[in-house]
Amino acid sequence: MERIIDPIRAMLDLGGPVVAILLVVSVISLATILLKFWQFARTGVGRRKKLEDALRLWDDGNDKAAIRSTEASRSHIRSLMLEAMEGARKGKAGQGLLERLSARAEAQMSGLESGFRLLDSIAQTAPLLGLFGTVLGMIDAFQSLEAAGSSVDPSRLAGGIWVALLTTAVGLGVAMPTALALTWLDGRLSRDRIFADKALTMLLMPESSVGAAGHAAAS
Repeated sequence: MERIIDPIRAMLDLGGPVVAILLVVSVISLATILLKFWQFARTGVGRRKKLEDALRLWDDGNDKAAIRSTEASRSHIRSLMLEAMEGARKGKAGQGLLERLSARAEAQMSGLESGFRLLDSIAQTAPLLGLFGTVLGMIDAFQSLEAAGSSVDPSRLAGGIWVALLTTAVGLGVAMPTALALTWLDGRLSRDRIFADKALTMLLMPESSVGAAGHAAAS
């Protein structure tokens, strides 16, 4: 345990309060990312294979197989598609049901986006915090040189500069993984949003009223 704590303590001593703040921010970022990964896995974000199969079966007129494929899915879009299929089979397909389910889908997606703004803020703010610490460190280093007067030691200046740059390195070390994780999470959810919009439109707004009547009659 001391092998982990001692380097952190040394970094805090060198970097000062800015590094301490960045370490706290990094813990918040890591906790949020792990929480989002768990939430995405639990709700089946990105698991669209069975739903895509269901849409193909629905287009082929195989309603029962399409419903079975949808029911077998673990995706959070599953319940929306089942309701749309049920509405289409009962002849209730149309703009009204599409708007209602689309609103529910958007609310669902917005709920899954919780934490994204926090991660985005960390990704943008961490490098600025690091730069702020570097500026403070450089000010301190040049003040020490001024106090030394004519007996300036170049190694002292170099030591002050690398210590000051430490905060920038820590800030970038926090920001880059956070930005990468946010990009991955946002991309995965965006693809689900696009698929949900496509699926609801295909199910509730068929190409012709004949298609809607055919699905209603099949029930």
